Amino acid sequence: MAESFGADADRYDRTRPSYPDALVRRLAAGGPDVLDVGCGTGIAARQFRAAGCRVLGVEPDARMADLARRSGVDTEVAKIEDWEPAGRTFDTVIAAQAWHWVDPVAGAAKAAQALRSGGRLAVFWNAFEPPSGLGEAFTAVYRRVMPDSPLFHRPTPNADAYSVLCGKASDGMRETGAYGAPEEWRFDWERHYTRDEWLEQVPTFGLHSQLPADKQREVLDGIGAAIDAVGGAFTMGYTTVVAVASRN
Repeated sequence: MAESFGADADRYDRTRPSYPDALVRRLAAGGPDVLDVGCGTGIAARQFRAAGCRVLGVEPDARMADLARRSGVDTEVAKIEDWEPAGRTFDTVIAAQAWHWVDPVAGAAKAAQALRSGGRLAVFWNAFEPPSGLGEAFTAVYRRVMPDSPLFHRPTPNADAYSVLCGKASDGMRETGAYGAPEEWRFDWERHYTRDEWLEQVPTFGLHSQLPADKQREVLDGIGAAIDAVGGAFTMGYTTVVAVASRN
């Protein structure tokens, strides 16, 4: 599924949210050379470049990598577990919305090979939580349209759910023996969406690309109706959760 996102790389790049400026500044302060693992279309990479960093992306999907290159991000096509640093070293290794596709031990070990002493590995995810009532309405749409697919019946994963991913990432860092004690950071922020803005992003979420076209249309119609019922727009609450550790 990791490489399914490239089927509509332009939509992914156009609609997916970026990351808090405070997080970017905090990591960029560690030095200018950044390796972006699973860089996708370069959303996070461009933020780090804007903060004055030199960024190299590593991305397994050639379609996503091509778009990242077109936006000015030097990108190599590979899985991080197979990628070779070839003597190159970095101040920071990041993974934005991607580390759950990486073997947490092998990935952390490869990052350690590429990090300078004292450099940081930071993996992070955006967790979103709709306002009260709207999240339940979204879930009800999936239950109605896809009654035989319980994967769609869960409430929207919140920051605590993503903390589980942080925990797995931190365990991988510890297992390598190459890092100091991992930390978890959190950044809370908001983004306002119109009905059309949110509906354009929904097909980029995991599993949606596997829905039959008629079912995806029903999902979008139902979600659109739910947003219309609250005035045609809403403010999404986001929490960016981060697992970070310094190279010994």
